[in-house]
Amino acid sequence: MKTEIIRLLKESQDYISGQELCQRLQVSRTAVWKVINQLKEEGYKIEAVRNKGYRLVEEGDVFTQASLECAVEGQWAGKTLYYYDVTDSTNDRGKVLAEEGCPHGTLVVAGLQTAGKGRRGRMWTSPEGTAIYMSLVLRPQIMPSSASMVTLVAAMAVAEAIRQESEADAVIKWPNDVVVKGKKVCGILTEMSAEIDLIHYVVVGIGINVNQTSFPSEISQTATSLTIETGRQISRSHLTAKVLAAFEKYYAQYEKTGDLSLLAEEYNSRLVNRGRQVLVLAPKGQYTGEALGIESNGELLVKTEDGSVKKVMSGEVSVRGIYGYV
Repeated sequence: MKTEIIRLLKESQDYISGQELCQRLQVSRTAVWKVINQLKEEGYKIEAVRNKGYRLVEEGDVFTQASLECAVEGQWAGKTLYYYDVTDSTNDRGKVLAEEGCPHGTLVVAGLQTAGKGRRGRMWTSPEGTAIYMSLVLRPQIMPSSASMVTLVAAMAVAEAIRQESEADAVIKWPNDVVVKGKKVCGILTEMSAEIDLIHYVVVGIGINVNQTSFPSEISQTATSLTIETGRQISRSHLTAKVLAAFEKYYAQYEKTGDLSLLAEEYNSRLVNRGRQVLVLAPKGQYTGEALGIESNGELLVKTEDGSVKKVMSGEVSVRGIYGYV
């Protein structure tokens, strides 16, 4: 009922009476009144006027099960939704749900993570009430060797959503970081359960710095938030919905070919590394070169000092700028 009341308030251009809400939802006035008060406590600014009804004045940054259900408008991504006020890791929750048989497109979201994960086993800083912690469970009909490309698809979706919702100039640092003004606003971690020729599921974890106003000193030179860069608060529910919608769009292109051939041009246009000198940290040693862009399989092409072009595979190496993060 809470989701439906939010939706009706958002759709109404004027006040909507308590009686109308009762009739539409087939509930009592007392039930409506209780939900309205709950929504106010969660952060919705709702004006109540006798003989007129209720009007949504401001939504703000409300991040709840109901606000997310109301915001999600795609075909399949996020249609099955699990929201936790607190959890260890949305990726871990997603893997448990996947093992239990949850459908393709299931979304796991948390208000706070106690054990967020980054790449290579690093911890992901997870402050409460300001960021997005979400994981999407996928069941792709592709070979396991192609699964790493889903990470690049997710990076494109996040960059597109940030541009739409905040108007910040979001770009991609290969393969899976989203950057605004040279600093990281998003990290993506993809985990998979598979056999040699069969994927059981893929869990794409996405962490976005949204409304933080400061960061610990050890990461303040490389991390930023959308609020810091735009000077305004961003709705996490709306941004989450935009990420899901963009992901559906790009994932459909990826599914058509099983690779990034239909997406490589757009990905490269947003690749902050492209045309820049990068440092490649590989298991057999590090080297420098110019990043040229990605191929259809997601590998990064790097032109080295001797003129040869090396292919860098996601997951095997780290790539960063010569003089800093990008």
